[in-house]
Amino acid sequence: MAMTAAVKDELSRVDVPKPCCRRAEMASLLRFAGGLHIVSGRVVVEAELDTGAVARRLRREIADVYGYPSEVHVLASGGLRKGSHYIVRIVKDGEALARQTGLLDVRGRPVRGLPSSALEITCPGPEAALALRGAARRIGITAKEREVRGVDRVVIKDGDAIAALLTRIGAHSSVLAWEERRVRREVRATANRLANFDDANLRRSARAAVAAAARVTRALEILAEDAPNHLTSAGRLRLEHRQASLEELGALADPPLTKDAIAGRIRRLLALADKRARDLGIPDTEAAVTPEMMAC
Repeated sequence: MAMTAAVKDELSRVDVPKPCCRRAEMASLLRFAGGLHIVSGRVVVEAELDTGAVARRLRREIADVYGYPSEVHVLASGGLRKGSHYIVRIVKDGEALARQTGLLDVRGRPVRGLPSSALEITCPGPEAALALRGAARRIGITAKEREVRGVDRVVIKDGDAIAALLTRIGAHSSVLAWEERRVRREVRATANRLANFDDANLRRSARAAVAAAARVTRALEILAEDAPNHLTSAGRLRLEHRQASLEELGALADPPLTKDAIAGRIRRLLALADKRARDLGIPDTEAAVTPEMMAC
């Protein structure tokens, strides 16, 4: 058990730079540790993991590669379950993720086994399959022979190897179609990721604006009439234009200020109020920021 935990911990920290390998890792994790559920007519993807490091890695990879947000739930130990388990759940974009990771096929049906792109060649017998694999090896292409329902086949699964083989045998139009399909998948995944990142940035900006306004309001309450006029003016600008950037706030000041100058005045206002709060033994500006504000 100790060795198993050590291996999982080490693997959770392995850097995987290639996008194709990252997608393969996620598809495998979702296949072996996860499942598909239908909740209110919506496809939900879940993965139950026994270490927090692996759960965090899976969430990060899903967000980075596919751009989909996820949530994590902790199941405390109890009964037959030893140690805490972590449920990574994708609700809103569950069906899209399931299709992109191969958990669902193009018709929306669950896929058994691990998804992969493959080129298969049906052979008349095992000897022919073995010979064909040897021929592929001689031109630098890795292939495997296998028997499926009594039929011998040679299978090539690597995307680059499939393109190389199609090129070598002269199927140039098919190579172009194959590469176009691969590029289209990459572009679609990138577009989804960027769209979700934009949404995430907007949410972060909104939370930051709400928190800043709450702290400035509290600072003005603490200092009352004792705050220097130039700091009070900067704070009131922040309250009157909550969604404005620091650069925009500086332009609205009279006289206009740089972004760094307006930010410095707001910081000094908060610091002065926090010091006053400590001296008086009352809640400081940070106390005005509630968990509900950061979850909005």
